[in-house]
Amino acid sequence: MWIRSNRLQLNPAKTEVLWLSSSRKQFTVPQDLFSVGSNAITPSSTVRDLGIHLDSGLTMTAHISKTVSTCYASLRQIRSVCRSLPKRVMTSLVSALVLTRLDGGNATLVGLPACQLNRLQHVLHAAARLVFGARKFDHVTPLLR
Repeated sequence: MWIRSNRLQLNPAKTEVLWLSSSRKQFTVPQDLFSVGSNAITPSSTVRDLGIHLDSGLTMTAHISKTVSTCYASLRQIRSVCRSLPKRVMTSLVSALVLTRLDGGNATLVGLPACQLNRLQHVLHAAARLVFGARKFDHVTPLLR
């Protein structure tokens, strides 16, 4: 086995299996246990690899949902302390906690439908409004420039 010959050890608690298929072929994917050596691993509908959440149809819906959720949680935390922070510090926090998550793995999002990418764009707009103290319905284009 390749793992043993390279002196590696499988951690069954962290190992996940993802079967990839089109939406039409989802019903043919086996749902039973997958054996690797003496370990049995159940297939998952989503897995995480290098911070990217992949789903069985490669639609990237799981990754976008997780990214949007995490970014909005960070924005809420920053908003709760924004009055006691200088603008420079708040800008650094938004950049470190939100923009880096939006940029991470963005090459995997190429070719996705606009409806999914718009969710990430809304996070960017909310971050710009927070940094510049704009209201919810103010135009965001001048802020982004």
